[in-house]
Amino acid sequence: MNELHRIANKLRAVALGVDYWTVRVVEQVHESLAVRDDVAEPAALGSSMGAMVTVVEGAGIGYGASSDLTPAGMQRAFSQARAAAALHARLGLFDARLQPRSRFRATYRASVAEGWETLPTEAKLELLFDACARLDIDPRIVERAAWLEHRRVQQVLITSDGGDVAQHWEYVHCGLAATAHADGQTQTRRGGGADSAGQGGLERIAAAGFVEHAERVAAEAVALVEAPECPCGRRDLILLPSQMTLQIHESIGHPLELDRILGDERNYAGTSFVTPDMFGSYRYGSDLLNVTFDPAVPGELASAVADDDGTPAEPVHLIRNGLLERPLGGLLSQRRAGLPGTANARACGWDRPPIDRMANINLEPGEGTLADLIARVERGVLMDTNRSWSIDDSRNKFQFGCELGRLIEDGELRGLVRNPGYRGISAAFWRNLDGVAGPEALEVRGVRNCGKGEPGQSVYVGHASPPCLFRDVEVLGGGL
Repeated sequence: MNELHRIANKLRAVALGVDYWTVRVVEQVHESLAVRDDVAEPAALGSSMGAMVTVVEGAGIGYGASSDLTPAGMQRAFSQARAAAALHARLGLFDARLQPRSRFRATYRASVAEGWETLPTEAKLELLFDACARLDIDPRIVERAAWLEHRRVQQVLITSDGGDVAQHWEYVHCGLAATAHADGQTQTRRGGGADSAGQGGLERIAAAGFVEHAERVAAEAVALVEAPECPCGRRDLILLPSQMTLQIHESIGHPLELDRILGDERNYAGTSFVTPDMFGSYRYGSDLLNVTFDPAVPGELASAVADDDGTPAEPVHLIRNGLLERPLGGLLSQRRAGLPGTANARACGWDRPPIDRMANINLEPGEGTLADLIARVERGVLMDTNRSWSIDDSRNKFQFGCELGRLIEDGELRGLVRNPGYRGISAAFWRNLDGVAGPEALEVRGVRNCGKGEPGQSVYVGHASPPCLFRDVEVLGGGL
């Protein structure tokens, strides 16, 4: 971090004569290893380092980014940002004097028990070969894959008002996939950590059951090609945390993004069915629906001490007992809309400015176990692990497909069904929430490819949820 601070402080000598400035220096390193069908794939290793300068001058705000971190490079970035601010002052849609000014000083460092570098590359490949070989349990398995990925992000934000936020994130992600084919039917099952990314080190591999789950993953792929199609019709639905992740992401997280509600994203990522007047009174779901923005969960993907504007990140309720309380909006959007929000102005790297993004959006646990939820279902389906998704431009109507389904009859789990799916409309769907399992069933997961913005940005988003029971849902099958 000392080197990043040294680079950031170069701006002080050139950032003169403006009302407010920030500089955010980001260094990222990424490595991925994979084995497919017992053959090592080409390893990927990447690094990037640069700085984003933000300038506020009068009513204008502008940005300038550079990977040239010399004094001359920082001067050019500052000049670009100042020129853009002058243009915005004449043509912008809002007065940049609303831009938050940060004096916040803090540090954050992800907890890592076993560093990525402590295990040699040869040993990592041995682990991958072992996991991939364990997927080979049946001649009907036609493709097998195992992978390991590591990402380290170090960031320093310095502001002209004395703010200084240094953050260090570290991620290790692993996963398995087995594809089975028989009689014209092809099914893929993933596991071993594939859909449960988080912050940490190599200890995450063991926690994910990377090697131990291989045979189960392959066996489920084979079982799915033999299983009947999921029946169609209105039934009760239990979603495991693996699918709740995307349900929360698409039909709660995105609709509550305040820049989307303000119309900023409609040209690319769409708008929202949520309108500003809904906050404080709109019934988003049943009384069991409690959703929080929580940047303090250890190991969750987007845990942090502050957002990229330097706003302190604190847990808050977005939805409480089914009632909509606040949107996902950083301080700038909050001031534009006259609404409270969260510390979620985030950028994907040094060459992008912060925009309103999800961070850790969690559905808080209720009471009981998964078995208790199943016992309450007379005729339904349990679904696990997202496979496909479709949602309209206002993030209201949706349709999801899952990898695996299990019928529920008279309070008991029955056989597997393949190609399970369901559709709904957000308001009716969440109001039909009739069961939320307790803390012992809560799983912390996340999404690593949340895309938004022009130019595009892809960020990591955390989601935690227990299994949930929904009544009277339109269930799809037959490969639809």
